[in-house]
Amino acid sequence: MHPKSRSDSPKPSSESLTELEKPLSLGDHRKDHQASRSFRHIFQRRRIDLDSIATQPSVFDDPVTLEVYRPPPEYENTHRFDPDARWTWREEKKLVRKIDIRIMIWAGVMFFALDLDRTNISQANTDNFLQDLHLTTNDFNLGNTLYRLSFLIAELPSQLISKRVGPDVWVPTQITLWSIAALSQYWLSDRRSFLATRFILGFMEGGFIPDVVLYLSYFYTKTELPIRLAWFWVSNYITVMVSAFLATGILSLRSGDRAGWRYLFLIEGLITLAVGIVSYFLMPPGPTQTKAWFRPKGWFTEREEVIMVNRVLRDDPTKSDMHNREGLTIRMIWSAVCDWRMWPIYILGITHMIPVGPPQTYLTLSLRNLGFTTTQSNLLTLPSTTCGLLTLLLTSYLSEFVHSRVGACLVLQIWALPLLVVLRSFGRSTNQWDYFAVVTLITGFPYIHPIQVAWASRNSGSVRTRTISASIYNMFVQAGVIVYANIYRADDAVGDKRGNLILIIVCTANFIIYMSTYFFYRGINRHREQQWSKMTVTERETYLETTKDLGNERLDFRFAY
Repeated sequence: MHPKSRSDSPKPSSESLTELEKPLSLGDHRKDHQASRSFRHIFQRRRIDLDSIATQPSVFDDPVTLEVYRPPPEYENTHRFDPDARWTWREEKKLVRKIDIRIMIWAGVMFFALDLDRTNISQANTDNFLQDLHLTTNDFNLGNTLYRLSFLIAELPSQLISKRVGPDVWVPTQITLWSIAALSQYWLSDRRSFLATRFILGFMEGGFIPDVVLYLSYFYTKTELPIRLAWFWVSNYITVMVSAFLATGILSLRSGDRAGWRYLFLIEGLITLAVGIVSYFLMPPGPTQTKAWFRPKGWFTEREEVIMVNRVLRDDPTKSDMHNREGLTIRMIWSAVCDWRMWPIYILGITHMIPVGPPQTYLTLSLRNLGFTTTQSNLLTLPSTTCGLLTLLLTSYLSEFVHSRVGACLVLQIWALPLLVVLRSFGRSTNQWDYFAVVTLITGFPYIHPIQVAWASRNSGSVRTRTISASIYNMFVQAGVIVYANIYRADDAVGDKRGNLILIIVCTANFIIYMSTYFFYRGINRHREQQWSKMTVTERETYLETTKDLGNERLDFRFAY
């Protein structure tokens, strides 16, 4: 239920007053509906009076629901919670820019470090990496599988540690640990050492992404987070671009029995180590905890802290459910795992990337096999990276404008299917530049993973579920990577006919899965809306005060789809 505004708050316009007086359930978000209606105005800047009130209506405006959702004393930001706080758009926009600079940019730098160490194996492949270690394509597949498996295994434990000690402590520790594993690849000698380091590296890196996603949710609203995650993943593409140029120079250091790929692992591992150490000083625990011995004045004023806390809680009151250093019990974990309402998103985590994963994994190796040199193979990845970066941002913004997660995510499958059909038609006589053009388009696919991460976060409905769902979703994503890492096989090397047929079949199946998910969430929302609309105001208030339903189980919660 959406209560009326308090009588002592600033008077809204007659138009907004009419909206405020309409009963609205907690799961509905007026900004989302406004976004879908304004699709025809995508390229028009919406004019806002910067000195008007930016405070959004919420459950805190009604005395009854205020007490239901009031943050508990143990919540780390309770001292800045004020249901009567009001601020202007000018203040909020200035503050969000400040958060972007202080928090978001460094999150991107840390992700850059992650991708630097987990993707440089592709550049190493162009420098006779497999031949130097006497590895086969199947050995390489096994190494990737072990990496993803250990990454998957570490997801949930890493998230639980992060929730207990805080992301500001655990994330820098993770980066420091995996950087040591990464630079140790300088001393690789054979198949066993290759497989061992891939497993250790994956285990150290596992959980980093959901840890950071949860951390960012402390600072951003539900409508801001998807776009920030899109820019967060932009660092992934920037890494590919930068690492291509770095590899071009570093791989030329090959001398005697010391291959260039050894220096690649060593130098890029040292870069990541530096990022890990600096991260201890650039990650505050939360919005109101930026003061430290090396930062005595903190990053934000008291007024800014009030705005930060209240705008996030007004957007999602459940974010005060747990302290940012409060661990999860076994019962909480099991309850989140058994939340069947999240399962469709988990299934999509496995399948959504399979159609484009193998061509992307083997891009540099395929280019080398076509006769391109090491330098050419690394630089020829730049067009697909640029294409992927642009389509990532376009689909992320599209997701918010049309207010349809399924619609935006289907763009990937629509993009991939015809290109895969063309790819499968290629043979030995195919011109290398024709192959390059098609594979570049496939690997330049719209990367909708950030949309689905934000989708899982939004549909979780509580900090408890959000903490676990972020890890479970990413575990399913890694399971999907394990699957597609073994689709292209050595006995199918000529044209990968069998492998590409599998990709076409999975891509077609994804259309069915996405549409089923759409009707799944739509059906739940309609059923709840019917129940909610039949209740009187008194019955709704009684439900809110007495219900034992949590998070997305609540009758007043609505799923995004």
